[in-house]
Amino acid sequence: MKVTPLKRAIFDNIINDLKVPSNIDSDFLYDVYEVSCSAIEDVSNLSTLNNFTPVNHVVLILYAVNETLFAFKTTPDAENKKEDDDFFNKIASIVADKYITNEQLNYKSGAFLNRFNPTISTIELYSNFILRSLNYINTSDNKPNQLVKEMLEKAFKMIKCIVSLLIDGFETEAFSTWRTLHENECILICLVKYPNELFKLYFKHITYALAYRNQIPSKEETDKIFIQIKEEMKEHNLKSKDMKKYIEYGYLFGVPNITLNEDFKLNFRDGVEKVAGLSQYSKMYETASEIAHSSPLLLYSRRDYFFNVTILNLYETFFRLETIFTTLYSNYVNSEELAKYRELRKLYLNELNVLYVTIQNMFRNSSKE
Repeated sequence: MKVTPLKRAIFDNIINDLKVPSNIDSDFLYDVYEVSCSAIEDVSNLSTLNNFTPVNHVVLILYAVNETLFAFKTTPDAENKKEDDDFFNKIASIVADKYITNEQLNYKSGAFLNRFNPTISTIELYSNFILRSLNYINTSDNKPNQLVKEMLEKAFKMIKCIVSLLIDGFETEAFSTWRTLHENECILICLVKYPNELFKLYFKHITYALAYRNQIPSKEETDKIFIQIKEEMKEHNLKSKDMKKYIEYGYLFGVPNITLNEDFKLNFRDGVEKVAGLSQYSKMYETASEIAHSSPLLLYSRRDYFFNVTILNLYETFFRLETIFTTLYSNYVNSEELAKYRELRKLYLNELNVLYVTIQNMFRNSSKE
């Protein structure tokens, strides 16, 4: 495979666009890039390596930039070693090695779908839009809405993480990450479902958690917080051994008509998940927990099953979170922006629903095998 370096003018434009630090020697950097191109060409022409794809020069330049910056930062008297062939060749060799190994010979687990398939690309597009939109709205004047915004940001970042894992063929890892996403959505749904009852309590229990983890600077303040925790636990007939549970889930006592019994406990599955109205996911959550804790299921699992079950649950979680986002977003944009969003929502939410039905059929068919 022929690897022709970019002309210097084009290279310099790319360097400018990438905002490479001005203190880097561009002549030295271009020489590193040129030699790396030559090394990649030599390796690609080996008879045993004949499946190379065309070189992505921007990616190669990024490797060159970062390796050069690292070398000059960590090598004593690096400025005086610019003319040292060993110093130069070491950098160029590492750049070529990393590009070949990480880009051309990168380990692939054999994914069921690539990133261009609508099943993946549509949910990623919508998630990117939501994350950008959340970044633009200012909720700093409303503490509850700020919390909702932050939890939505974390949730949609996790959705992107799950998508990336599925693209790379890591189905069980994606499913265990969905477990964390599900915890996030359940807490968020509880807060949105009972805003007047739970928001203040939730913020208070965040403070309790900080005190429990020794994150409050003042010991006197920490002691006061623990006195308050113990008084509240006494009111709910809780024992000392229940402190951690109360700190994590005690805000649920704010839910109307809630009392501790066989149906309600201070934990996720019998507390948060149940209050959120998503107890139907209890078994899925349990399975995902087994994988997260490296049970034999992690090693001896059907990849196709976990691909289908992960993406099915991912879509269902996405739909619920998108509804919460729409409510929040509608309160912070003007009518023109809202109209644009509704058009986008109409187009892509419809496509996601069609895709969801397809995913359901895939899941049913895989379950019968």
